[in-house]
Amino acid sequence: MSAALSRRPADLVIFGGTGDLAMRKLIPALQHCDRDGLLAPQTRIIAMSRSGLTDADFRGKVHAELAERGADLRDLGRFLGRLHHVSIDVSGDGGDARGWARVRGLLAGHEQRDRVFYLASPPMTFGPFCRELRLAGLVTPSSRVVLEKPLGRNLESARRINDEVGEIFSESQTFRIDHYLGKETVQNLLVLRFANAFLEPIWNSLWIDHVQITVAETVGTPGRRGYYDHAGAMRDMVQNHLLQLLCLVAMEPPSRNDREAIRDEKVKVLESLRPISGTEADRFTVRGQYTEGIAGDRRVPGYLDEPGSTPPTRASRQVETFAAIRAEVKNWRWAGVPFYLRTGKRMPTRCSEIVVQFKDVPHSIFPGGSPNKLVLRLQPSEGIQMHIMAKEPGAGEVALRPVPLELSFGKAFGGRVPDAYERLLMDVLAGNPTLFMRRDEVEAAWRWIDPILATWEATGTPPEPYPAGVAGPPGARELLGRSGRTWHEELEEEVAL
Repeated sequence: MSAALSRRPADLVIFGGTGDLAMRKLIPALQHCDRDGLLAPQTRIIAMSRSGLTDADFRGKVHAELAERGADLRDLGRFLGRLHHVSIDVSGDGGDARGWARVRGLLAGHEQRDRVFYLASPPMTFGPFCRELRLAGLVTPSSRVVLEKPLGRNLESARRINDEVGEIFSESQTFRIDHYLGKETVQNLLVLRFANAFLEPIWNSLWIDHVQITVAETVGTPGRRGYYDHAGAMRDMVQNHLLQLLCLVAMEPPSRNDREAIRDEKVKVLESLRPISGTEADRFTVRGQYTEGIAGDRRVPGYLDEPGSTPPTRASRQVETFAAIRAEVKNWRWAGVPFYLRTGKRMPTRCSEIVVQFKDVPHSIFPGGSPNKLVLRLQPSEGIQMHIMAKEPGAGEVALRPVPLELSFGKAFGGRVPDAYERLLMDVLAGNPTLFMRRDEVEAAWRWIDPILATWEATGTPPEPYPAGVAGPPGARELLGRSGRTWHEELEEEVAL
């Protein structure tokens, strides 16, 4: 990322600027960028919401939130001075004339600056908000729009949203964000693969047995059932986060480190995924829903009994809080290599990782060996491990034990590992879309996901129950067990694994 580009003056307008995403992720990330000197002195951050706050109120709220999260408050006055708040009701008909007049007043005279409109709001608001921006005369040639995931509920709704936004913003102005792509480990996956000669010759079906991609969360959904009933793990996590990680593992080497060359290769992977529908959904997918159980050292309720949520409905009983899939990439490099994707709520360990398991040695002269693994950890601590076999010290017979060669980014490079949103926000301000999803990429993902969802809905079979604190339902273990494989031991508290 060019420092010169990142320090161009900009107005960053956040719709939903006092919501959970803005206060928990965006504002802290921007404060870190400001403290690191990455924001131009003239850059402003304008929050839009219905909260009725004044500028002073909003700055006080941000100060309190940052202090509560233990942020470094040195030089905070400079950052707070960048903040503004506009109270506005975006109803889709341009009705809040006073609010829009305030926004126009703040932006007037700065038409030559980059303008970034960050929509930290539900996807159904994307089209109406963009139309109101145009009606208010706020869209300039240097404007950009950032769309949060999930983009729609299926291919049809994603296309509709893309069409609505595309009427106002060109594809080059549209940044569809997936914060997983901003994580250091994800970016280092590309460097690991394409800047080191030793991996590429064995990065194929001749040497790799299978790949596991896991995003496990210990939290449940208290107060969020209204959203989660209509999203579920498949729409909320698999369609975006996990498929993006799969693309980066499976993509062919691009011809150059170029924004479109990399995204072209990711689309090819999505278009090469073996379709899953009908009876194959029963064989290659698993869905579950957590019930009451022990999480950590306390008993927690099941999904249907989460406090602060809307009363459970038929959709509540059918929605999955856990999903696992056996995917295949049908091309020469990956033929016959299964990609196991897994995500769930109320799992025993918070962990996001990619595990590339290599095949066993052709002929072992030592007893007790196990295949090598490459483990890329995205959270809680980002890093890379290569599990190799080594001899245990001591006299007598040779005894083997797997040991990790470990690269911890925090230890190796020192200092704080930046949050993913910091990198992505700076890329937006710099106009660099490499780590953002292109329209055809989003729609290709939905084309693969839609038949699975349609099959689940058509059968009406409820998801498998699993107690909170357990790594998914029994079907997840059986998904790998049918081929003699097991999930990586990182979720070490999983029962019967």
